[in-house]
Amino acid sequence: MEKGFSAASLDDLAAAAGLNRPSLYAAFGNKEQLYIHVLRHYGARILTALNGVLRDAGLIEQRIRRVFIGAINLYTAPPHPPGCLIVGTAAAESPTHPDIASAARDLIDTMEQALERAFEEAVANREIGAEPSPATRAQLVGAVLHTLAFRARIGVEADVLTAFALSMIPVICR
Repeated sequence: MEKGFSAASLDDLAAAAGLNRPSLYAAFGNKEQLYIHVLRHYGARILTALNGVLRDAGLIEQRIRRVFIGAINLYTAPPHPPGCLIVGTAAAESPTHPDIASAARDLIDTMEQALERAFEEAVANREIGAEPSPATRAQLVGAVLHTLAFRARIGVEADVLTAFALSMIPVICR
């Protein structure tokens, strides 16, 4: 993610994977397919963590807080470059790489569906009102996560990101 999709050479990727170029091609086909594989792998890990937090006990506001704090920790953790794979590279490559766009959309849709289910449960439990809809609330959480990733990528400090994220919870949940 440091160099992004376009700037990473096949030699860079082979070295990072501990493979030679022919082995890299044999395993993944081409650079775009390798990227999509990484995006899906990353996505699966993020979805596992997200679903774990959303299934935890507690009010929806508490669970969304844990989602935001977890994301901020991930986006700003050294030694990795800050931000998010989707926001940092997939969005930039999507106009010219429709398969990358599709994989990124699938991941975002799956994340929002998990969030929507959590908000539906919160409505059913009378923690929050029915409006805005659970789908809209899920999209708002996604929008905040994307903003946090972008801001982390340009160097905004974790404490500033945290203050912003926490200020959004009442907007989304009340």
